[in-house]
Amino acid sequence: MGKFTVGILTASDKGSRGERQDLSGQVIREMVADLGGEVVRYEIVPDEFDIIKENLIHFADQDQLDLIFSTGGTGLGPRDITPDATMEVVDKLVPGIPEAMRMESLKKTNRAMLSRAVAGIRHRTLIINLPGSPKAVQECLEVILPALAHGLEILRGEAGECARGEA
Repeated sequence: MGKFTVGILTASDKGSRGERQDLSGQVIREMVADLGGEVVRYEIVPDEFDIIKENLIHFADQDQLDLIFSTGGTGLGPRDITPDATMEVVDKLVPGIPEAMRMESLKKTNRAMLSRAVAGIRHRTLIINLPGSPKAVQECLEVILPALAHGLEILRGEAGECARGEA
């Protein structure tokens, strides 16, 4: 697969006010580069439903990105609404991605079960919610990145079969 375009949307009240450095966004940027991803959009927004939703729609519809990673806002707090905004904009869910992230993260902390992260497709864009902590982002990306290239090829119509050549 050739290059693919990536957007990073960080949902953080403090980050959007410049009170916290976005280390999670940096981890995403570094790890997708190793896979051939080019980050072409990056925004830090407050934990506001409409703002998150508008950015996801713009990244997918206007920018026509292949892949969007959000980071932050996936927990149980009253301002954690990134998965809710994501559910509003996707056409289809891809439940295996957050299931795999939670399954692997549970091996490290029982708090992983508290993640409400979702993944889904809007048109030809794959949207994946990641946690807010840099360490958790790295752990989740290590789990899902190896499968994403093939998933994006299928989404772009460049590959058709998921079978691994078993005869």
